Amino acid sequence: MIASRHLLAAASVAVVLVIPYVWADDRRAPVPKVDPDEMQGVFFTNIEDAFRGEVPSLSALRGAIPAPETSAEGDTAEATAAGDGFWSDLISPSSLEDEVKRIKLHYDTVVTTPGAFNSGGYLEARLDLTVLASLFAVIKQYPTDVRWKDQAAAARDLIARTAFNCKAGSTQVYNEAKLRKGDLQDLVAGSGLASRDAEEDSDWSMIADRAPLMEYAEALVESLEDGARDEGTIKKETDLVKRNSELLALLGAILVQEGMDDADDDDYAKLSRDMTEDASAANKALERGDYEAVRLGVAKIRQKCDACHEQYR
Repeated sequence: MIASRHLLAAASVAVVLVIPYVWADDRRAPVPKVDPDEMQGVFFTNIEDAFRGEVPSLSALRGAIPAPETSAEGDTAEATAAGDGFWSDLISPSSLEDEVKRIKLHYDTVVTTPGAFNSGGYLEARLDLTVLASLFAVIKQYPTDVRWKDQAAAARDLIARTAFNCKAGSTQVYNEAKLRKGDLQDLVAGSGLASRDAEEDSDWSMIADRAPLMEYAEALVESLEDGARDEGTIKKETDLVKRNSELLALLGAILVQEGMDDADDDDYAKLSRDMTEDASAANKALERGDYEAVRLGVAKIRQKCDACHEQYR
């Protein structure tokens, strides 16, 4: 009796397995019957007949794609124009964020009272704001996520206008500079800017003046020299050496952007690009632990900086 039940169950399973197969087979469309003579001239019988001349190959297609145009320094034309991806080759998101915070803290000490501001503080404010406007312009174009990227364009334009007005001290300019102090506090604290109106593209002629940026470059080089005196100092000041070398590489690229003073001067452009290359090389030497190359790289940066200051201001 038990054996009969087992046979019956097996038969049921067999039916379940066979029936869907039969149904599926019934739903299939029959194989179409096509007369070969009717298809004559619709399809090529040989793939080579589909082309006039030589059949293209993968290697031929690769050869037809023009190689990126390079300058004498080896940069691509697109990189030289500082496309969005170029900035990330020069500076890390962390260095950008840290420098914005550092300059913001210094700016807080500059904009304190109208008297101190009008007595010379406006010059320090101009330098800080010019650098901040430049950094936010880079953040706006940065190819990957960076803090404040969604508000970078608005911050760039607000700060650049106030930097321009800080060429002289007055109560009106102080009040404007104080507003920017509040904006920066809101931005760093995470509450954001009240106004986000901004131009889509970065017009460097309206963002930064060369004089304060050169003053900033000199301060960076001096700080870098202090942090790269010898192997022991470099190991101790690794973060500072990395950040300053990246900032100098970035600054060299900013100084030759369209709209900046003398950006079309070949000699000036070469000095600026040399500084970018030397600073990037020093940073790469730091990454691989070649401290002597770091020290020599910093010495090259000083040479380029001095040569530039002798001819341009």
